Amino acid sequence: MASITPKSSIRDFQAFIDSLYGRSNKRHFSIDEMLININRFAGRGLKGIRKRDFHKTVTNLTIAMSWATSLMNQLDIDIEDQVWKRFPYLCLYCGNSPCLCKVKKSRKRIDKSTPARLRPKTIREFQEMFNKIYPADSRTLEHAGIHLAEEVGELSEAVMAFRSRHRDQDFERIKSEAADSFSCFMGVFNSLAFDYQEYLIKGHKEGCYSCKSLPCECTYQFVMGFKS
Repeated sequence: MASITPKSSIRDFQAFIDSLYGRSNKRHFSIDEMLININRFAGRGLKGIRKRDFHKTVTNLTIAMSWATSLMNQLDIDIEDQVWKRFPYLCLYCGNSPCLCKVKKSRKRIDKSTPARLRPKTIREFQEMFNKIYPADSRTLEHAGIHLAEEVGELSEAVMAFRSRHRDQDFERIKSEAADSFSCFMGVFNSLAFDYQEYLIKGHKEGCYSCKSLPCECTYQFVMGFKS
């Protein structure tokens, strides 16, 4: 896929990231280095929340999302399938939309089926789904940011566990944590009333956000020294 359009799905975006950064990632970055970059840019984005610099927040979180997507490509994990499996238009725990966890105090997952016709088709529709499950006006931006920090940390733990033990259950945990992290990125974007898909359309219309090429031609030194 050569570009992001209003009709692009999460799966389309994942394929686009592979065509854009796959060659560079295979050449220059290990799984552990990708994980470092997810944390690096997520941390900068969260710093933007603390400093009320929301341009810094969205710029860095979208870069962190690109790294997270690259990591899932490396591990051959379909993000869209994992997100829908874990959040089928319902809260992960209480099984409601909108979430009623604060009312029910539930921490045990309730499995409910959702008609396939309700499955979102585009990135924007998935972002809207998460706003219906976890309304932005039900929590502060800071709370959404803290939740994202927790989930990025748990994704890191899952990857490190798999890398050290190579057990199937650890790999399954990566899938779950990847979906949870995605939901929290969407949570911060919703709190900022930020249209993630529109940003991707504009930011990647010529390819890479920085070098404007497809595939990306940024050098390793440039990527590792990049500041936003």
